[in-house]
Parts: sequence; C-alpha cells; structure tokens
Amino acid sequence: MRLVTLDDFIETYTKFRQRGLSFITSKLNINSIKRTKSAFNELDIQSSNWWIIPKIQERWNQLITGDSKVEYEDFVMKKFLSNSKDLKMLSLGSGICSHELTFASYKNFKEIVCIDINEVLFDAAKKSASERKLDNISFKIQDLYSYDFRENYFDIVFFHASLHHFKNIEELVGQKIKKTLKTDGKLIINEFVGPNRLQFPKHQIMATNNAIKLIPKPYRKRFKLNLFKNRIYGSGIIRMILADPSECIESEKILPAIHKNYMTIYEASYGGNLLANALKDLSHHFLELDSEKEAVLNKLFDFEDNYLRNHSSDFVFGIYQNTTN
Repeated sequence: MRLVTLDDFIETYTKFRQRGLSFITSKLNINSIKRTKSAFNELDIQSSNWWIIPKIQERWNQLITGDSKVEYEDFVMKKFLSNSKDLKMLSLGSGICSHELTFASYKNFKEIVCIDINEVLFDAAKKSASERKLDNISFKIQDLYSYDFRENYFDIVFFHASLHHFKNIEELVGQKIKKTLKTDGKLIINEFVGPNRLQFPKHQIMATNNAIKLIPKPYRKRFKLNLFKNRIYGSGIIRMILADPSECIESEKILPAIHKNYMTIYEASYGGNLLANALKDLSHHFLELDSEKEAVLNKLFDFEDNYLRNHSSDFVFGIYQNTTN
C-alpha cells in the first residue's frame, strides 16, 4: 500500500490545469458524497484518458464482441436478447446514461430505471431521452445505499463503470441484486475489476513503465502541460480517498462475488492493465492517426497482450444468470 507518491503531486497539478482551482478545493469538503459527486459534475471535462482514443474503442469492441465495429449494446441485443420482450432494466450509477439510452432505443425494453446521485449528468440524460423521444427510460436521483430494491422485478441489472464505486460488494451482488432480479434475470457489467484503490503491484507498474518507453518523446508530452511523461509511480491511498472516496473501494471483490452467486453466460476480458496508465495524459496525441502513431498503438497493444498471458485483466465485460440458492 502506497500512502503518497510523486504521481499524486503530478495528478493534482494536472487536475488544476485541466479543471481549475475550484475542482481542487472541492476535494477538501468533509462530506465524502460531495467529494465523489465533484469528480463527475461536469459534462465537458477536458482530459486525456485512454478511452477517448478511437482505436482503443475499436480494440475494446474486438475483444468484447469479436468485431471492432460492433459495440457491446448491439452485441448483447442480437446475441442474447433478440427474442425478449417487455424487458425491465435497473441501471445503478448510470451517470450520463449513454449506454442506457442506447438500450432504450430497442423496442425490447419496456422500462429502464436509472439511479445516480449526480443531477448535472441526469439533466443531460433527460434532455437526450426527450430529443430521441424515448419514453421507456426514467431517472431517479438517489443514493444506492438507501434504494429500495423491488423483489423479483427486473430482468436485467446493469453496471457500466459504476460497480467498482460501491462498497459491501458481496451484500450488493449476492443479496440486493439477486433479490431484485427475476429468477432467470441477468446481471450485465462492464467494469474495472482490478486492485482496490488502484494499488497496482510492482510488476504491473514496472511493465507500464516499459510500455511508456515504447512511446516516442513527442507523444509523451502531457496534456496541457510542458512536462513529459517518462514513468509512473502509482497512486497514493490518501489522494485516492480525497479525490473520490468511492473510487475502486472494493473493485477486486467484484468478480469473486459474481462468480459465487451467478452463472456465467458470457465473459470477455479487455485488458487495460498497462494501456490505461501508460496513455493517461497522452491520449490526445492519438485521436487522429498517421502511420507512425498507429504503429505506436499497435506496439502497445502487442505489449499488453503479452502481459495478459500471465496476468488477469483489470477490465471485464460480462453477462451472468441469476441462480436460486
């Protein structure tokens, strides 16, 4: 466990340049929920994370659906839910609801209920639903821990990059979600399932630093900074808790709890162990590709694939069937 690292100071300075002083001071609020909300309370956050790279998104699609052009919502609907009707979905920690809105566009869904604590993101989601004339999706501002899970009601419970923000994973997955799902209901996740509080082991940090060495210096200039990225040191626990008390609080418990309480229908790993940290603050260089940049990404992909041969993936997409105890 690392309490404080050099990356903590670099990250704080980076966030100051990207999101301003008000964002930094919001982390001094003693209310942990308000600190969590402040991490997600802007619609157009300027950052340079791996998920903004189109070729990364194509890689995810390939690893999850088997086709770089097919996103997982379409894959799920065509392969697993094409003959289902009047589906009811509960989405927890929905945020901007982009994936839920995609599901709502399918006539298979009668009702999609989205739960989150962030009014800013929900206001944008409501506007999008109205513009798209989707009347089968609703938005409820509520803390998950006070949510009353209706028994045997939903066909699907869905998490997209949100389950790793919740604590008491065994109780949530093994009791509350099982209770609200129908006996043949499905749990669908697209999640970070790596180390709690992003406390990556030394071998992973070392491998990430070797990946960074594969990136030519011009593409290692950090977003909005006159600094070059040469290595990472890992995140300190203190900054993790100050920045977002919910971040990866019990992430490493997610898959064990799911595998214990559900039957696996489909599960696909898509890595991120090295790429996420290697490309953080550098991703803006790879939004538009020439032959050199594409070659760099391909080298990084091969490097991570080799690493994953001996290490479990930090990111997983999965579909799981409810089981009776």
